Amino acid sequence: MKAFRELSGVAFSGLFARKVRTALLLLGPTIGVAAIIAAVGLTDSAKGDLKRKVAELGTNLIEASAASSFGSSDPVFPEDAVDRAFTVNSVESVSAVVEMQNIVVSPYEDATENFETVPVPVLAADLVLPEVLEVELVSGRWLDEFDATPGARSAVVGVGLARQFEIMPGEIRSILLNGLEYSVVGVMSEVALEPAFDTAVFVSFGSADADFIDDDILPNKLYVRAVEGTEDLTAEALKVAVGLGGPTELNTELKSEALELASQSDRQLQLIVVSMGLLAIIVGGIGIANVMSISVIQRSSEIGIRRALGHTRGTIAVQFILEAVAVGILGGILGVSVGVAAIGVGVAIAGWVFTLQFFLVPAGIALAVVISVVAGLYPAVRAARLEPLETLRLG
Repeated sequence: MKAFRELSGVAFSGLFARKVRTALLLLGPTIGVAAIIAAVGLTDSAKGDLKRKVAELGTNLIEASAASSFGSSDPVFPEDAVDRAFTVNSVESVSAVVEMQNIVVSPYEDATENFETVPVPVLAADLVLPEVLEVELVSGRWLDEFDATPGARSAVVGVGLARQFEIMPGEIRSILLNGLEYSVVGVMSEVALEPAFDTAVFVSFGSADADFIDDDILPNKLYVRAVEGTEDLTAEALKVAVGLGGPTELNTELKSEALELASQSDRQLQLIVVSMGLLAIIVGGIGIANVMSISVIQRSSEIGIRRALGHTRGTIAVQFILEAVAVGILGGILGVSVGVAAIGVGVAIAGWVFTLQFFLVPAGIALAVVISVVAGLYPAVRAARLEPLETLRLG
């Protein structure tokens, strides 16, 4: 045991006596472990935030879009589409919207030309859309009965567009829709289940009918809240209830599934980054082998003296293996620390909940040690095979 402690002391002193070389040895395992820890931790944090959002917003929101089997370029629902949707027993609430085209939105007249090529979604919405989406307003109010009358010209904007147009909470502002002045009466908060709404403008059906649509205004999209657990059945029933065998077909989408697909893409990104981390740590292992091999030549005199004093080949090999273990442990600890710090920074910027699986810490250190030991085997064997007389030739 005493001999092992002395050998460990020689190995550690050899590392810290050559600080630049040791720093180069530590780069590989540090970068590789940090990349793996950060990739897994950030993806898990994003997934945890996704689960939190789904829990808050519910998994029972269905988006129903109008389609046409006859190839119509602008399919719409019947005027009584909302009433038809309510004939499905599992439907709790319904909101109808119209996505309008070719409307130029600008914060003021002089900026109109700049925004002609910037597509800003403009939707006509009914009075219950925020309730169905289960979102609140950052400031102001939603459209009411007065806003639904032609000529009222009131609008609600998404929080992203409010930031873009520099609309302050509570500020009395107006925006231009095809040159017509609309008063901004409210700013809707972020809609996680429908991100496009964050940069959209909402007006009433009455205003849209009076100012932008020549024919009778009809909805082309429904947002439906179903009873929890009946989403799939409700989606199928809506196709029959709203269509009723007419020319209009109905395409449905569960909004929570879209978030789950985003989670899967995050998982694919995680696998890519983890693979890059493994590649980095393997390349780092090759670097460890190279640097330690050079170290064997540089320390040939030391090895020769110790061999002449009676140290066995096994003792010399164990010394270099211990140096590799020390590099792995230090590199693993540094890599875990850097990876955790990266997760903390990413979570703080994105506003997620910090998530780190505990097993990643010892697993990261163990991986760094294994790679370092494997990389250090060849230099250790080479050092053990040196004979005292051969060290005179090497230096």
